[in-house]
Amino acid sequence: MQLPIYFISDIHLMLDESSDESAKRESLYRFLNFVRTTRGTLFFVGDLFDFYFEYPDVIPKSYFDFYNKTFQLKKAGVDLRFIAGNHDYWVLDFMKKKLMNHTYFDDTTFSLRGKNFYITHGDGVLSWDYGYRILKKIIRSPFFIWCFRLLHPTLAYKIARKVSRTENHPELPEEVREKIRNELKKYALTHFQKGFDYMVCGHYHLNEIIDVEKGKLAVLGDWQDDPSYAVFDGKELTLHQWENDA
Repeated sequence: MQLPIYFISDIHLMLDESSDESAKRESLYRFLNFVRTTRGTLFFVGDLFDFYFEYPDVIPKSYFDFYNKTFQLKKAGVDLRFIAGNHDYWVLDFMKKKLMNHTYFDDTTFSLRGKNFYITHGDGVLSWDYGYRILKKIIRSPFFIWCFRLLHPTLAYKIARKVSRTENHPELPEEVREKIRNELKKYALTHFQKGFDYMVCGHYHLNEIIDVEKGKLAVLGDWQDDPSYAVFDGKELTLHQWENDA
């Protein structure tokens, strides 16, 4: 794995064009240009797309500019790694072989320069997420995926536009964010007690890095309202606001 290692999450590229979507993509592509100048490794820690469902012979055309940008990044020598999130789990060979160097359908770990990393999108880890954990097993089951692929892509994406609308999700009140923060700290601590030094996750859009005993928990922000990235330079994991850096 090449240094530096970048982590971004919850970009939620949308199926439909809008001025906000164009601005988000422009910001993202400036960041990808920056990564290209440094080489290294880039982790997409889930929910890269607001909805992505790949058929054996069909991919969504809405993301053509992203496909092109990341393919050029890969050709330039950047190691691209994608953790499938709850919005974009349903990928096949195009994502796994053409765009990304590595694709993960679950949490992943690695060690580098004496530091141990635990990387997760983070969906379903909260203690009260009973219903979602059941739903997650259903929509990620081979039978569900097989059934959904029987739908014509136009119908499938029409359904997706109805049910997968991150842009309409309200910002959580601070008391809820604090409750989530405390749950994530407990979850991270279980991994730090097993010898991990860092945990990186997305999904919750908190955009902060938290000290948990001897470990560090990085909860990435979303790219719509709070673009941020974490980076490991071989010595330390830090969190940065992208537009400020730009």
